[in-house]
Parts: sequence; structure tokens; C-alpha cells
Amino acid sequence: MILDQSPGTGSGRIAMLIDGDNAQPSLMGETIAEAGKYGLVTVRRIYGDWTEANMKSWRPILNTHAIQPIQQFRNTVGKNATDSALIIDAMDILYERIVNGFCLVSSDSDYTRLATRIREKGVFVMGIGQRTTPKAFVNACEVFVYTENLHGGASKPEPARNQKQKVVAEGSPPEPLPLLKSAFDMSVQEDGWAFLGTMGSRLRQLDPGFDSRTYGFIQLSQLLRSYSSEFEMREERSGSGPSLIYIRLRDMRGR
Repeated sequence: MILDQSPGTGSGRIAMLIDGDNAQPSLMGETIAEAGKYGLVTVRRIYGDWTEANMKSWRPILNTHAIQPIQQFRNTVGKNATDSALIIDAMDILYERIVNGFCLVSSDSDYTRLATRIREKGVFVMGIGQRTTPKAFVNACEVFVYTENLHGGASKPEPARNQKQKVVAEGSPPEPLPLLKSAFDMSVQEDGWAFLGTMGSRLRQLDPGFDSRTYGFIQLSQLLRSYSSEFEMREERSGSGPSLIYIRLRDMRGR
């Protein structure tokens, strides 16, 4: 049941469960593509009260992306019945063992316990939501992708090259260098070099919401190259396959 959570492996089957009350219809194509990096999205369900006017924007999207709408009436004012329906379905799918991974599309902290429960069963779970998503839900997932990083044309801040000159604006993403160094420390081998793929996995362990796209870079290697005063990189060819990239802290050479 455990899914290889490395992006691009495409292994396993994913159940995508969407909270229609706070997900974004305009990003559904990008959302499915993001989940598709971790496996084939075989279950696609969206939950909401389809009698409400705010759900009309979803209707053209459903057929385009083969998403099954699940009707959930609001029987009580102030209670979110959508959450309960999604959670019940998720547990049914979990115990039916028809998938080996989940993608929860929501920014609602009410799904924190659900994500934790799925992980306790040894099943991969990722989340997709806005940057305002409570940290508890983000950390309950193994991978969390912010929808702001799915906007192809959105401008992203570049990281500072000189940390002393860094001025963090209110609401801006945190300076990534401390996290990068922590991931390096967890990945470094006896020769002082760390494999890039291992660093990427450690970054997700430290912060499931970490994404190089937050800082304007498509790949982690590009983000690390922007800190050339801190990190040294080398590439090794492995036959006709892709290059293997290794990282070293520049000040380690004198240790």
C-alpha cells in the first residue's frame, strides 16, 4: 500500500478528494497534473451542495476533467457537511484498498486528523491548498503543494544571495537557506557530499510545504545554484542516463 512519493515516478493509484467549498475551479487542470506526478489519479470526487449558487463555477470543469460530483445538502446552518462527507468517503476508500495514495484538495484545517489517519495506515497522502492553509494540516501531509505555485504566470520572489541584506516582507515566504542547510546536514555522506535526490526527500520531511517554485525556481538544483556562495555542486554522468547531482557546503572543505 505504500506509494513511492518521489515526483515523476508515476507509480501507484491516487484518490483525489476535493472540497468544493474552498478549492479553485480555475486551477483544476494544474491540480490534477500535480497529483499525477505521484501516481495515476483514478478516483476524482468533489464534494459540495450543488443547489448553492457558489458551486455553479464548477459545473463546466466536471466533465472536462472527469470529476464525480458528490451532493451534500447543508442541513444545518453553520455546519460544514461537506467535510464530513469527504472524510467518510476517504475512510471507505482507505479500507477498500483500491488506491495507495490520497490527494486532499482543500485549505481547511478540519482535514488534519484525516491526513494523519491515512499516514498512520502507511498510505501516502498529499495536500493541495492555499498558502493560508493552517500549518497543522500542511504538516499532517507527506507533501503539500500551495496553489500559488500552480499559477504558471505568477511572479515569484527570488531568494537573497546575501542573507545579511535580506529584508523579509510581511507575508512573504521564509528565507529558505536555514532549511536547505538542515536538509544537507541530514543527507551528507562521509565524503562531505550529499545527493540532490536525498536532500529533496529530507526537505519534504522537514517541511511538507517546501517547494522551490515558491522562490521562483522550477527545480531544487536551480534554487541551490542561486546560493553559490554557500553550496558547491558537481554532476556525474551515469552512462546514457541523467546526470547525478551532488551538493557540498563550501565551508566544509576547510573542516
